[in-house]
This record gives sequence, structure tokens and C-alpha cells, in this order.
Amino acid sequence: MKIILSIALLISSLLALKLEMPVGGYKSSGAVTDIVYKDAKLYSATDAGCVDVFDIKTKKIIQKIEVDKIPDFMGDLVDSKVFSVDVIEDKILLLSQTKQGFRRVHIYENGKLQQLISFKDALSIAKAKFLDSETLLFGLLSNEIISYDIKTKKQHWLVQASGAKFSNFALNEDKSEVVIADESGDLKILRTKDGSLKKLLAGQNLDNVFQVDYKNGIIATAGQDRRVVIYNTRLGSAYYKSAPFLIYSVGLSPSGKLVGYASDENNNITVFKTGSKSKVGLFGGNKMTLTNIVFLNEREFLVSSDDRTINLYKIK
Repeated sequence: MKIILSIALLISSLLALKLEMPVGGYKSSGAVTDIVYKDAKLYSATDAGCVDVFDIKTKKIIQKIEVDKIPDFMGDLVDSKVFSVDVIEDKILLLSQTKQGFRRVHIYENGKLQQLISFKDALSIAKAKFLDSETLLFGLLSNEIISYDIKTKKQHWLVQASGAKFSNFALNEDKSEVVIADESGDLKILRTKDGSLKKLLAGQNLDNVFQVDYKNGIIATAGQDRRVVIYNTRLGSAYYKSAPFLIYSVGLSPSGKLVGYASDENNNITVFKTGSKSKVGLFGGNKMTLTNIVFLNEREFLVSSDDRTINLYKIK
């Protein structure tokens, strides 16, 4: 009986260690910094000065949106790194590098690229997303959060989220709330209508939170302290799982029932159930540090890294 039990445990252990590989992939123009999936299209922001638009099924680039090159410290023209991308209706938002470490913001619409924020505005924007078709949300490195009117080119409101350096933010589905992550490890949930603080989430991450996601009332973090934290905002509960390496990226499925995170130094992704904490699978095949984990649905997800390849995975 003991021998049978030992064999069963060994088989179970071996199965648990099975590494699932990508079932497909997308090849971008440069290292991928941000990805967005919408209406059967994949938008990939790159360090090659462009956003590649893929047909999700054929995996081919159907459009490339390029921003002007910028001068480096020697005066030579170089590609402008695109830090983030977003899509709403027929508008595409691009946040890219400009001179002296500042950022610029463009909106691509009707075949034209319109610049909203330039070098002259002297803003160090780390992330930019749409709140609606006429409003943008900026997260600055200084941890100032700005609601920005596209038509008037003026701020609706500005809030200093905290004194810690900004890391990342994530909007909920209806974009009524945004969760802010920074070097303190604490999370701040702000109301996007006025920037007021709705809730402070503290005590789980003890250091910088690299990335955060927010789906269906569930918040997940990727921490420098090697913790992936799961907050259930409806139940007011929280817990964390530890990893053997810095956790650079995290992503939730649309329902919030599954979470994937960068779980080791080999850039593998562990997926587990946020409710039961049970492991679903381990996924590999990424050569560089992960930048994004985006679920297409409850069974498929994309992973980008400091590489040109965006890998597609299926959960069995």
C-alpha cells in the first residue's frame, strides 16, 4: 500500500512539473512594452518606434503606426520607444519617448496621427489609457494621476496618489475606478470621476509593486518582494503566494477567476485559481523578462517580453 501511494505521489509530482509551451505566436517589430486585445485585433507597442496591429487569427501585421524618431544625447536620430498603447472606438492612443526623458502622447484616428502632449509640456508620463473617447488617464513617474480632456487639452483633475514613485495602474471594466501601484507596496483605488480615494489596500506587498491588474472585483499584483497578491474587493479579503524570484508581470482572466504571473527566473508563467488558490499549469518558452500577461478569454492568454515574440498559450 505504501509503495502504491509513493508511486501515485511521484506521478502527481511529475505531472505538476510539466511545462506547457506556446501554441502560437506573433512577431513584433521590436521588443514589446505593452499589448492590448480588442475586437479580434492585437495591438503591440514596441521599442522600435511603432505600434503593430495584428489580426488575432492570421497572426499577421495588418497595420503599423509609427511615431517620429527623436534625437539622442549625441544628436543622432533614434527610434522613439512606445511605452503604452490603448484603443477605444476608432482611436488608438500612443505614449512614447521624447527628448530629455519626457514623454509625448499621440492619438491615431482616420489615418492621421495627432500629437496632444509634446516635449514642451515636460511631462514624465509612465502610462496612458483612455477613460472614454474624450478623456485620457495619465500616470506620471512622480505618482501624480491626471484626468486629461482631449478636446480642450486641459486637465479635469490632478491627484498626488502618494509620495512613492509610480509603477503601474489598472482600470476596472467600466473605468469608474483605477488602482494605483507604486514603490510603497500599498495600492490606492481612486474614483476616476474626480480622483478621490475610495480605498487603501496595504500590508500584503512589502516593496515595489511592478504591475497590477483589476478584473471583476479581483485585484492581482506582481511584487518585487516575490509576492503575487490577490485582493477580493467585494469580500474585503486578501492573500499572497510567494515565488523564488522577482515577479515582474501579472494578468487576470476576464472573470477574475484565473491569474497568471511570472513565477521564476526562467520567465515561466504559473496560472492558478484566485478562489481556491489551486494551480492550473506552468507555461514556458519566453526568452526575456516578461512585460505583459493578457487573457483573451478563460482558456487562452498572451505573454509579451523584452523580445519581439508575443506567445499564445492555451490552458488544457
